Amino acid sequence: MREYKVVVLGSGGVGKSALTVQFVTGTFIEKYDPTIEDFYRKEIEVDSSPSVLEILDTAGTEQFASMRDLYIKNGQGFILVYSLVNQQSFQDIKPMRDQIIRVKRNQHSRQLLTTNNVGIVKDWMLIV
Repeated sequence: MREYKVVVLGSGGVGKSALTVQFVTGTFIEKYDPTIEDFYRKEIEVDSSPSVLEILDTAGTEQFASMRDLYIKNGQGFILVYSLVNQQSFQDIKPMRDQIIRVKRNQHSRQLLTTNNVGIVKDWMLIV
């Protein structure tokens, strides 16, 4: 069975864990519990073949930034998450992407930029 290693990166509190857990289990996490590092596996189908996604949900705090090189070195794909209600979290993505490019050099890897907290913005729009 083919395995794909995906690393979820982003600032603290942007919803990396909520997105990951919802994708893997179909359950939405309401309570925020800061992640140090969590590892998930999900069976998927790629080109009609059974495969496994190994997903590493990383800490978004700077105290664990030094671990990022190791995560990136082992990752094949990267999901870069920012919060729609936190401009700084979007600014924080560029250095993370630059780090992926630096560590991976010419190795093939995929990157996906995604936003979170869209529901909060919709709630604000209803109030205004």
